[in-house]
Amino acid sequence: MPAVYLIFKKGDRILLGRRHNTGYYDGWYGVPAGHVDAKELPRDAGIREAKEEVGVHIDAKDLQFVHASYRTAHDETGDRADYFFIIKKWDGEPKIMEPKKCDDLQWFPIGNLPRNTIHHERDVIENLKKETSYSEIDLEHTHHAHQE
Repeated sequence: MPAVYLIFKKGDRILLGRRHNTGYYDGWYGVPAGHVDAKELPRDAGIREAKEEVGVHIDAKDLQFVHASYRTAHDETGDRADYFFIIKKWDGEPKIMEPKKCDDLQWFPIGNLPRNTIHHERDVIENLKKETSYSEIDLEHTHHAHQE
C-alpha cells in the first residue's frame, strides 16, 4: 500500500504532529502523511493530505521528492511503499485540522527531533543530510534497513 509523507521545512525546523486516538503510534510524532488512494498519484495525494491534515495548499511543483522506502508487512495492511517529499513553500498557516487524530502540532529542529518520533520517519529524516534516496526495511526477517 503506497503512502506519502510531507516534510514541511521552515529553516532548520520541520512540522510534526502527535498522533492521537488512531490505534497506530498514538502519542508519537510524525509528519503529515496518508495513503495514496486508488487511481491517485503520490503528488496528488500529498496535496490532498496537506489540506486535510494541516489546512494548507501546496502546488505540485513545490513537492520535492527526496526518498522512497519499502517496508515489508508489519500488520494486516501489507507491504508499504512510502514516498517522502520536502515542502518549503505553501499557502496558509499549518494547523490541526483533524483534532480527533492529532492533539499537538509543532515545529521541531531537524537535528533535535522528539524521542517519540515514529521510527521509520525518524530514520528517513535523519538520513536526509546523507542524501539517501531509497531504503528498505524487512520487518519479518532482518529487522534492519538497507539504504542507498
